[in-house]
Amino acid sequence: MYRFSRYCLLTLALSAAATGAAVAQTTLTVYTALEADQIKAYQAAFEREHPDIKIQWVRDSTGIITAKLLAEKNNPKADVIWGLAGTSLGLMDKEGMLEPYAPKGLDQIAPHMRDAKTVPAWVGMDAFAAALCFNTIEAKKQNLPAPTSWQDLTKPVYAGKIVMPNPASSGTGFLDVSAWLQMFGEEKGWAYMDALHKNIGSYTHSGSKPCNLAAAGEFPIGVSFDYRAAKLKADGAPIEPIFPSEGLGWEVEATAIVRGTKHADAARKVADFSASRAANELYKANFAVLAIPSVATSNPHLPADLAARMIKNDFVWAATERDRILAEWSRRYDGKSEPRKK
Repeated sequence: MYRFSRYCLLTLALSAAATGAAVAQTTLTVYTALEADQIKAYQAAFEREHPDIKIQWVRDSTGIITAKLLAEKNNPKADVIWGLAGTSLGLMDKEGMLEPYAPKGLDQIAPHMRDAKTVPAWVGMDAFAAALCFNTIEAKKQNLPAPTSWQDLTKPVYAGKIVMPNPASSGTGFLDVSAWLQMFGEEKGWAYMDALHKNIGSYTHSGSKPCNLAAAGEFPIGVSFDYRAAKLKADGAPIEPIFPSEGLGWEVEATAIVRGTKHADAARKVADFSASRAANELYKANFAVLAIPSVATSNPHLPADLAARMIKNDFVWAATERDRILAEWSRRYDGKSEPRKK
């Protein structure tokens, strides 16, 4: 009996070890520019579906994550990119840094929300659009009218009253600059930014920060994006989201597999999940425009026709011209940028 019990215990121990090995976790390094308050829900849902895979996030603003990935081109540290601007991913695809993959359910994804190739290098999640965060209390104190257009922001009454993101470090900043150049044309676009620059108090290195600063009353107007404007208003901040009449620049947030990952199977599972209806059900809590349009619902703090207000965005042009645009922008305007994080 004693010997049998020892044998049983040994068998159970070996079985437990085998089971432990079977569920041994794969750790994926995932680079992202997603908002910090979105990541937890996305990770929890994915890890419930795939308990054998653990996500280790590396998060920063779009420009910083893009620069980091490009710097690591010959020695990639990331396995997956989950939540980065389509323009940035288009640039990386051009550099041969992405592993094309057609995730399950690709046929549900709207054509304008994914890489156009048959086997795409990246697949979209949601879209975020430009928005102004207008502090109604501060505006009343300072006797400031509410702007309704991009051109309004160049009026002398707003001198020093506006904060916006630096496009070299913020995807939100780049979508604005890229959109102005597309909407107004190169010559008029730069002339517009020259005029706007006179009214800028500071350029931040985060797309959310201008809206946060507006909500705190530090600046009456923050050039930001729809999600942050709607969330702050929903949370009770004295913010009125404004969507300028000429049209809205926008970006698609997307997912891609980094070429050279040692965890290709696990990385494909992230890509599959990101493109799924289950993931889009999570994205809709934050965004009004989704990769799977039928999942989207209206947000009471965003216009019902938000998608119709978004300009026809040439992502290929934006990716191709990105370095040139950023170099020119920095030459002209970087003197008002806040200090960079060390």
